Amino acid sequence: MTVGDTIAPSNAAEVKDLVSPGVYYAVTHGMRMEIVAPERVDWPPPYRDATEKYSQQVRLTNDHRSMVGYVAGQPFPLIDPNDPYVATKIIWNNVFRPISSDDYDLRFYDCQSEYVRPGQDQRMIDDIEIGHYAGYNIVGRTEVEPMPVDPDFKESGRLWMFALYPVLAPQEARGTGLIRYRYADPNRGDDSWDWTPGTRRVRRLSESILSSATGAQSYDPDHYSGFNPKTEQYNYRFLGEKMMLATVHAQHSPEDTCPYDGGATACPESWEMRHIYIVEATPRSDRLAGGSLDKLTNVYLDAEVWFEPYIDTYDQKGRLWRTHIYWLAYRDRPVPDARVAIYPFKREFVVGAASIDTQGNYSTMCYLPGQHTPERECWYINMGAIDKDFCTVKAMVAAAP
Repeated sequence: MTVGDTIAPSNAAEVKDLVSPGVYYAVTHGMRMEIVAPERVDWPPPYRDATEKYSQQVRLTNDHRSMVGYVAGQPFPLIDPNDPYVATKIIWNNVFRPISSDDYDLRFYDCQSEYVRPGQDQRMIDDIEIGHYAGYNIVGRTEVEPMPVDPDFKESGRLWMFALYPVLAPQEARGTGLIRYRYADPNRGDDSWDWTPGTRRVRRLSESILSSATGAQSYDPDHYSGFNPKTEQYNYRFLGEKMMLATVHAQHSPEDTCPYDGGATACPESWEMRHIYIVEATPRSDRLAGGSLDKLTNVYLDAEVWFEPYIDTYDQKGRLWRTHIYWLAYRDRPVPDARVAIYPFKREFVVGAASIDTQGNYSTMCYLPGQHTPERECWYINMGAIDKDFCTVKAMVAAAP
């Protein structure tokens, strides 16, 4: 494999050891890769400065599960593979990653579900359009006041707030929403609620349901944005580091529907060699994560971007079950014709994401921005686009059409 090559099912064996088993599944089932030369990715300067200022005071707690002393930036910038707790530190770096340290609002994106159909046209089963995918970080803020910690933290103990609402299509799900809160207390699980317009009721969710896909899609809330369950509810094992292929300089926004696998992925797209950390995560049976459907998860983290280009999950028999693939772009704006979401430096944007059930040959492919959205700029990161009030049950219910 060399720069300029196109990887397809016919020569997929060339990349078998350079991607996860889940990504290899995608390639053998039609996804194509354009191999390009690797390029450097720099952190946003405010995040880098916060790392230099605060990271020396951060350490793991005595039980090596939580952190103390964290304020902002990356908690553990010095990664030593020989550290017995390196896997936990890598996962905490993923929690407080540079891609969005303050707030984010992803507007009008869509997710298309279909069976994986190598060599055949897309036959869409479900097409979901969502108004907002948004979050507000209470701790670790680097670009928008209040910095570096919202005073709310002392009262609520929350690390972040998340909101997904309203679902705009299909009609039977119109108005549906989800709110989720993460807490610093290692023994307190996430609070989450959904709104179902059919019953006009707010429902408090069991935490175990956050690892379950709902409806005609393969995504679950714990993997909406990479590996995102509560950190302390898992045990971690460092599996190593190696150079692997990933997309961090995507060429397309919106992403192109792959014409070779029934629309299950985005392709062709640029893939380059990256320095990847690999961590195995297993649910702790003595915590709420004991309700997780996955026996274990292998998390692949880019050592510069600190976001997962892919994640593989395994069922209770240890068989590959779901793979989550993320396509990222490194730019100073999410789309070339942006007029508002323009930054003084380049940053990473997730422009495509696929969750593939490799046992059922079923995929949900999300386009960020959507392919037919009226809102072209889509991603508003660390711009104060939303506040804490946006991430409340009251706001979710009020927004339901």
